[in-house]
Amino acid sequence: MKFSTLLQHVTPHRNTLVLIVLLLLAGSIVSLANPWIAGQLTRSILMPGESLHGPQLILLAWLGLLAVRSLLGFSSQYLVGITAEAMSARLRNRVYEHLQILPLAYHQERRQGDLLTLLANDSELISRFVTGTVAQLMPQLFVFAGALAMMAWLDPLIALLAALLMPVYFLAMKIIGRRIRPLTSEWVQSWSNLIALTEENLGMLPAIKAFTRERLESRRFGDINSELLSLSNRQTRIQSMMAPAISFLAGAGLLLLLWLGLAHLESGRIDAAGLVSILLYAMLLTQPISGLANVYGQVMSARGAAGRLLKLFEAEPEPQSQGKNTIEAVRGKIIFSEVGFHYPGRPALLENFKLQIDAGATVAFTGPNGAGKSTLAHLLMRFIEPDQGCILIDETDISTVDLECLRRLIGLVAQNTLLLNGTIAENIAYACADASETEIRKAAQAARADQFIDALPRGYDTIIGDQGVKLSGGQRQRLSLARTLIKDPPILI
Repeated sequence: MKFSTLLQHVTPHRNTLVLIVLLLLAGSIVSLANPWIAGQLTRSILMPGESLHGPQLILLAWLGLLAVRSLLGFSSQYLVGITAEAMSARLRNRVYEHLQILPLAYHQERRQGDLLTLLANDSELISRFVTGTVAQLMPQLFVFAGALAMMAWLDPLIALLAALLMPVYFLAMKIIGRRIRPLTSEWVQSWSNLIALTEENLGMLPAIKAFTRERLESRRFGDINSELLSLSNRQTRIQSMMAPAISFLAGAGLLLLLWLGLAHLESGRIDAAGLVSILLYAMLLTQPISGLANVYGQVMSARGAAGRLLKLFEAEPEPQSQGKNTIEAVRGKIIFSEVGFHYPGRPALLENFKLQIDAGATVAFTGPNGAGKSTLAHLLMRFIEPDQGCILIDETDISTVDLECLRRLIGLVAQNTLLLNGTIAENIAYACADASETEIRKAAQAARADQFIDALPRGYDTIIGDQGVKLSGGQRQRLSLARTLIKDPPILI
């Protein structure tokens, strides 16, 4: 995926984007009119005979201009804000959908903290960049070009000097901001480490208490948190330095322009009203320059976030559309034919593996840890793909079967019980979202879970906590079995 493709996922509708730019441009035009009105006010005060309007009328016109500018500012900022939130939500949806269709191997090789950072931090950063930086770049450039053009109209030599100062500003921006992008990458990695450690430790809290590791884990958290704070301070220092440094240089340039303007005033090349307008246009010129300094830092941060998101979207999803076949009536005969498989970086676990399980049979696999018992189940459900050979259900190669259809045929009660932080009824109905209360109770009875459920004060409406922490290990296993049985699969593991 290219960066332009990523922008397609976050860029708002063309009409919305055009409206934002038009509102910002209108605000820029109003800003460019302020110095001119100030010059007219100066002329009406110092040279009443040369002014077409009195000071009072000009002040009233200026008040109306300020009101229009405030209204345009509110409209543009409100539209930018809600558009940014909509873009961020759309990108989060896109990231989450892609995370779901990636194979389990992808998730097993990465920490959840890194993936959560993509959802929380990077998606938000990209949306803010498009609305807060890209959309406002054109109006800033318009103000810059407009102010320079008005200065050239009033005094070409002063405008030329202002233009010659521009490379100095951009060189200063590049020198100060060159560390922003690597610092942002380090900050994101440190933030991911903090989230990953927090999530891991909250899940292992019983073990932490059992082995009295509270102080050790607090120190680990404190070390990562201190590193994150240090990176944040360095990042803030650079970002805080950039705009004031550019503003100082712009201010120094403004004084230089004023010095030249005073010389032109004494020589009669420009009058006092023109000098006031030039001075205000020069001050207006410093605003987009300072804004461009912030844009440079935001571009560096956005490039890092975009790179991480693009890397995610480039990851190959599960081959869901590899075949369109479906299996309707299933007898349940399973054949492993010459299957070979190995995990990355490890020797072959299965070589020329052959197995036939007849329909209706019940088979148990025993063996030492790591012998491949769970691997057989994962191969059958296509959580992983064999290196060679094939697996058949009722003479149909499962690699040619629609993935969703295949997994609907199989019920898995895993060794590692995964449960929702919800009610018992919600957990049982997880495999069948439209299950009735009768079906939920029937599945619980089949799993011999109904007795302990009925003994609970709220029965099936009992909240079980994260991963069923409020239940015993055996109760969690019964609940997991009931969840699979309500699916009533032809093949049960």
